[in-house]
Amino acid sequence: MKHSSDIILTALAPAIWGSTYLVTTEMLPAGYPLTLAVLRALPAGLLLLVLTRALPPRAWLGRTFLLGALNFAVFWALLFVAAYRLPGGVAATLGSLQALMVIVMARGWLGTRIRAGAVAAAFAGISGVAMLLLGPDAELDPVGIAAGLGGAASMAAGTVLSRKWQPPVSALSFTAWQLTAGGLLLVPVALVFEPALPALTPVNLTGLFWLGLIGAALTYWLWFRGLARLEPGAASMLGMMSPVTAVILGWLWLGQALTPLQMFGAAIVLGSVWAGQFANRPAAQLPGPALARRPPAAAITPQG
Repeated sequence: MKHSSDIILTALAPAIWGSTYLVTTEMLPAGYPLTLAVLRALPAGLLLLVLTRALPPRAWLGRTFLLGALNFAVFWALLFVAAYRLPGGVAATLGSLQALMVIVMARGWLGTRIRAGAVAAAFAGISGVAMLLLGPDAELDPVGIAAGLGGAASMAAGTVLSRKWQPPVSALSFTAWQLTAGGLLLVPVALVFEPALPALTPVNLTGLFWLGLIGAALTYWLWFRGLARLEPGAASMLGMMSPVTAVILGWLWLGQALTPLQMFGAAIVLGSVWAGQFANRPAAQLPGPALARRPPAAAITPQG
């Protein structure tokens, strides 16, 4: 029961991230992606720092800023480049490759065994995302593709290292550290590459409130909490909930068409997410005969 609740709570994070496209396009000014990323990350991080009253010790500053860069600054910057240079479906499909990258990185950094079922679930999920989002007019811009792959690799590395490096503080404090570090790293980039933000309307402020308080502070707390409890491969499969939510919201709020192929793709994604949770579970958690085949405790590879 506890494992199931961890999966559900962690899945809420990418499910809510799926609302980012709708909120950004309908409620925020266009043309300021990096500045808006700063306003999403930094206030949320500072708010959580005030609530937790726990600053990272000097020994953790390097790791905190590296994780803040991987999970936020680099990831969000490359994500915006991919979004501007590629159709949304292509960018999202490249982002779904993160699940495979996490499996490989977890093997190298955590010693996690690569399971055939986990790889198969990841490939199925990527195929489902492609059916859900790709259209016949998809264009393949080399810079956009490089940015999409780089963003997926950045988030994958951040996911695995967030599991490997677990500070002796709560998940909320760990989230505060990373959001603040990522926001600080984005500030000079936004100042250099973007003009000043115009006066914000009440609708703009509502959108930022949602993306900052709900889409950053709450969801990343759930995400980092989940990374401390779930296998990285299992958590990365939950990330595929994001494009499913985005398509459903587009259908409900914007009246966008939902084709039979898209519905089939969504079903494949959901099925792969479910299968990925079982395929990525450690042997100690598998039911029935798997317990009998489990090696002695001393032979089990540590998971970070």
